[in-house]
Amino acid sequence: MKFVRYQVSGEEKVGVLTQDGSAVLAQKALGMGRQFSNLLELIQTAAPEDLAAARRSVAAGKGAVPIESVKLLSPIDRPLHDVICVGVNYRDHLTETKEKFDTAFEEPAKPVYFGKRVLRTIGPEEAIESRPEIDPCLDYEVELGVIIGKTGVDIPKEKAEEYIFGYTIINDVSARTLQKQHVQWYRGKSMDTFTPMGPVIVTKDEIPFPITLNLCSRVNGETRQQSNTRYFITDIPTLIADVSRGMTLEAGDIIATGTPAGVGMAMDPPCYLRCGDVVECEIEKIGILRNTIK
Repeated sequence: MKFVRYQVSGEEKVGVLTQDGSAVLAQKALGMGRQFSNLLELIQTAAPEDLAAARRSVAAGKGAVPIESVKLLSPIDRPLHDVICVGVNYRDHLTETKEKFDTAFEEPAKPVYFGKRVLRTIGPEEAIESRPEIDPCLDYEVELGVIIGKTGVDIPKEKAEEYIFGYTIINDVSARTLQKQHVQWYRGKSMDTFTPMGPVIVTKDEIPFPITLNLCSRVNGETRQQSNTRYFITDIPTLIADVSRGMTLEAGDIIATGTPAGVGMAMDPPCYLRCGDVVECEIEKIGILRNTIK
């Protein structure tokens, strides 16, 4: 299923896309045992029978409204915690990062984690505020987002999938000058509007292990990044097992799994985002996340 958060007639609602993606089934039409105030609450508290009822309703498709009549929003506008990000998780991006950053950057022996502060995410078609007076070197990074569905600690690798609710698209917008100035990534990736997310959360049953999804990014229609999640340096089960060692993951937590080569800082000359640019991040089986630079 593809869960969405959307707005219609000024009211925010939770629903599911129909199988062809042309319409939205409101929560009331899903036949679940209770109503959830938002998607985060649904992820944290929905029972298996609630999700089973929703699947049956989606298959029937009754009571759907055309997707053109609603405004899709970010699925989780206020994350439970800061987003857990994985740095340099594609070998080709590791190579371009080593080449383009002045500081010494050796290949890590373990996954590289950092936090991305997120006051609120932004959804499809919302504007990314560039703030060129702070940093003129604004960049894009298409990433597969993993949504944790069950709280756990010390999660065994072979049971990692049990702890996943689903997947989404994240654009890890990055201010490259700030990254260099502060010699780490938190500040340069945490400005307001720097976490576009969506347009849906696809439940894990739609994307079975091993995860092999094509992903790409485009700027004004020009393809910049193009790869497949099969090229992860550290795969999703290993990431979940590793990051949960001694650190509890909660239902609703978000893990951004890294970006492939092709970011603006690596182009010759570097090609950073400017006001009016349209950035599209696309991942197979999930959809397209489109935002304009303001």
